[in-house]
Order: sequence, then structure tokens, then C-alpha cells
Amino acid sequence: MAEATQQPVVFLSDGTKRTRGRDAQRLNILIAKAVANAVKSTLGPRGMDKMIVDELGDITISNDGATILEEMSIEHPVGKMMVEIAKTQDQEVGDGTTSAVVIAGALLKNAEKLLDDEIHPSIIIKGYRLGAIKAKEAARGIADTVTFKDTKILKNIALTSMTGKAAESADALADIVVKAITQIADEEDGKVTINIDNVQVEKKQGASLAQSELIKGIVIDKEIVHNGMPKKVKAAKIALIEAALEIKSPETDTKVEISSPDQLQAFLDQEEGMLRKMVESIKSTGANVLICQKGIDDMAQHFLAKEGIAAIRRVKQSDMEALSRATGAKIVSRVQDITSGDLGKAETVEAKKISGDDMVFIEGCKNPKSVSMLIRGGSEHVVEEAERAVHDALMATATAIKDGKIVAGGGSPEIEMAVQLREYAQTIGGKEQLAIEAFADALEEIPRTLAETAGMDPLDTLVNLRSKHKGKSGKHIGVDVIKAKIGDMKALNVIEPLSVKTQAITSGTEVAEMLLRIDDIIAGTSKRGDMPPGGGMPPGMGGMGGMEM
Repeated sequence: MAEATQQPVVFLSDGTKRTRGRDAQRLNILIAKAVANAVKSTLGPRGMDKMIVDELGDITISNDGATILEEMSIEHPVGKMMVEIAKTQDQEVGDGTTSAVVIAGALLKNAEKLLDDEIHPSIIIKGYRLGAIKAKEAARGIADTVTFKDTKILKNIALTSMTGKAAESADALADIVVKAITQIADEEDGKVTINIDNVQVEKKQGASLAQSELIKGIVIDKEIVHNGMPKKVKAAKIALIEAALEIKSPETDTKVEISSPDQLQAFLDQEEGMLRKMVESIKSTGANVLICQKGIDDMAQHFLAKEGIAAIRRVKQSDMEALSRATGAKIVSRVQDITSGDLGKAETVEAKKISGDDMVFIEGCKNPKSVSMLIRGGSEHVVEEAERAVHDALMATATAIKDGKIVAGGGSPEIEMAVQLREYAQTIGGKEQLAIEAFADALEEIPRTLAETAGMDPLDTLVNLRSKHKGKSGKHIGVDVIKAKIGDMKALNVIEPLSVKTQAITSGTEVAEMLLRIDDIIAGTSKRGDMPPGGGMPPGMGGMGGMEM
């Protein structure tokens, strides 16, 4: 009997596009490299900015890797994974977002060469894992210690993280950042805890970046509710109430019948009496400032103004909690329950007009565990980029204090790690050795890029750096981007938290490993059964929307 001809098994619906094997790996690597190249030129103090214009015409100008990638609206799944690296880096340590993406792109670019040499992805992945462990171990070996009392070092960390962003006022902003972090730091049993949420950042355009300031207290973007109330209160005693100073409506359907004018007047008098009693409860505690999370009735405003109490209404819960931490006040749920012991204190509470907006400054708190930074700038785009720079500086400074470990910047840790990795690779041997050496080459992408942005010859720079790092006292030698030459980064006060480096290696390696494991990309048709854009590929799978390599 003739043997039946074997028919191909079709298990996917019509219109499904499938990419397999090396083609799938090449596509993923191509996209990852494109995303890395998109942000690569922003690295370092001489890095360039990117202007992103969205579909509504809104403009974002930034040097921050995470911001750029998020605003670019990348649709390809691999591109989204690269964006996630930057987001994770930003959430964990606040800085090094561009470095993490560049390292991931370089790892995949170098893996492509190994794949071309017929080295199996699982061997590359094993080598990369060994490389990541050894690299982080090498970074810890060259790290120095820091505490929250080392304000000079902390300022240098803040300055380094702000390089390329708000540069003209970086020194003044770094001072503000360090003061804010050291103010909110809590030390207990030798352990320091810092919650960045306790630093509120308010931004207002107008004036210059140099006029940004730290308020030892809280700034509320609200106004004092009544013109008859004082606009400035000294020796403020502050009541925080989360209930409304209003007469509540009945919770169930209620009908009130009034048959004469006297009854109506009695009804209104009773409401007025209840509001007056609320105000008297507040006045009896000695409070001269009332901050309310909900509404304040017009009649209550009148009574408060007569008593000389300044009031602010509809304040956000997060601001209420910040005020509690700053002033020492307790947030009270019922007006009648407030006592003098619930009040907080501040030297002044003052209403000010900033760039045409009413704001209330609660300043001069004794030992505030929540503070505010008011960021100024000549335009909206300047203020927004300064806010991003301050966020990075706050996170980097807090991370350094939390971990207690710092390294020099300027690409010096990456070169040191690469030098040690190449020596380590010799002890491993086999094909894994090639993967570890590829990992070392990927780390060198950071100093190479810094050299390029400074206008230096990248190859000569790398050769010189490797030579210096093989010497006894060369572990801090990196790229002095400002002077366009190599130099001692520690002596130049270019300092970064150790975690910024280790997190970038961890994130970059993990995404590279994940993408190298993929050998099949299956993109189905849309649910309606018609072909989606790109000939069967989901949005963004057909390319990078015009992004160039």
C-alpha cells in the first residue's frame, strides 16, 4: 500500500503571521537596538535633548531616558519591553534610565554576532548571567561608603544625576535637594529611612530656575477662602479637619413642611447656630488657621473671618497628610472632637500670588518631616524638565543614603567591570567565555557613548581607559566629558549611587535574556476577522513607525 503523503498541519487561523527561529531573534534584536539608539545620544552632561510632539501637538523636551521612551508611544512589543526597563530603573533608583536601555541594546547587539557564529542562545544566556553576577561583584568591590551626614558627597551625587538637565542652576537645585532629603530622613537604631513622597514638588513658571526654593513646611496650591480673613498669620496654630463645615443633608428622602415665616426663620436660625457652634469649637482650641479637606459653608466662612481665623478648603488628602507630618497637627474627623492638643504649629501661614495663582505657604515648622520644593523657570518646558531633574536627584540621593554605597561616574565603573570580566572569562573557558567577553564589550558602550558626546575618539578613549584601569590606582579613571579627556572621576566629584549601576545591569541583562529565548513570534488576526494593519501583524509589529537605526 502506498504511503500517504504527509500534509502540513495548520493550527493557526488565516491571516496569522508567524516569524520563527533566527528571523524572530533578528527582528527582536533589531527593534531593541533601534530603541537603544533613540536615547543613546542623551547620555551624560553633553548629551542632546529630544523633542517629542504628540498627536495633539503638545511638546515634551527632555534629556531623561524614561520620559523620552514613555512619550514616544512605542507600539512594538519588544519596544515596550525596553520602555519597561527604563520605568523600572526610574522607580527603583530614579537615575540611570538611559544607561539601562543602552546596556540592554548593546547586550543584544553583541549576542547577534555570537548567534551568527552558531552559538546557541542558551549558552549566551548562561554567559550573560555569569557576567552580570561578576560585574555587580566588581562594582561592589570598588564602592565607597556614604551616610546622610556626608552632605558634600550627597550634593555631588545630586549634581551628577542632574547633568544635562537644568544645568545652569544645577548647583542651587542640588543644595535644595540635599537639604530636603536630610530634613525628612528618619534615623532609628542606626538605620535611616527616607520616603521621597515626603518631599512635595510644586512647579510654577515665571522667574528663573535660580529662584527655586525649599520651604521648611508645605505649599498648598489653594487660596484663603474669605476676603475678611487675615492673609498672613504669625505664630500659627493650625487645625486640620477632614469633615465639612457645612450642614449635612439628610441621608434619606426627607420632606420639611414650613407653614409660616416664623418657622422658616427658626429653621434658618438653627442652621446658623449649628455653624456658629462649629466655629466656636475651633476657636476654643486657640486655632488661628483652619485647613479643611472638604467644603466650608459661606456662613461658616463669615463666622471664621469674624474670629480672625484664616481658612483653606478642599485640600487634597495627600496635602493634609503632609501638613500633619510638617506641623505636628492631628487630622480630626469631627469638628466637635477637636482639642488644643490636636493643633500643629508654624512660624507663618501666608497667602501669596505666584505667577498669577494663589498659593498658601505654611513655613517655619520646627522639625518638619514633610517639606516642599517650589520649582521656578522661564517657561513651562523649562519647569517640567527641572522637575524631572529634581526627581532624579532626590531618588539618587535617597538611594545612596539607603544603600550606603557609592561609585565614581563618567564610565569608570563600567570600564573597571569590563576589565575584571575579561580576566574572569579566561578562567571559565568554552563558548561561555565568548558570551562573558561580549558582556564586557556591552558595558563599555557607556564610556564609548560618553566619549562620542564629548567629541572624543571613542576607540582611542577606550584603549586609554583599559590601560589605566589595569594599573594599580586606575579604578576611578573615566571620561571627563566637560574637558573632553580622561580623568579621575572621584577627584572630579562625579559620584553615583552603586544601586544605579547594579540595577541597570540587572534590568538590562534580564530583558536581553528574555528576548534571546524567543524563537517564535505569532501575531494573530483581529477579533473581527479582518486583517489588522501591517498585513496580519498587530499595531507596531510591522516596524517601528519610521524610527531609524
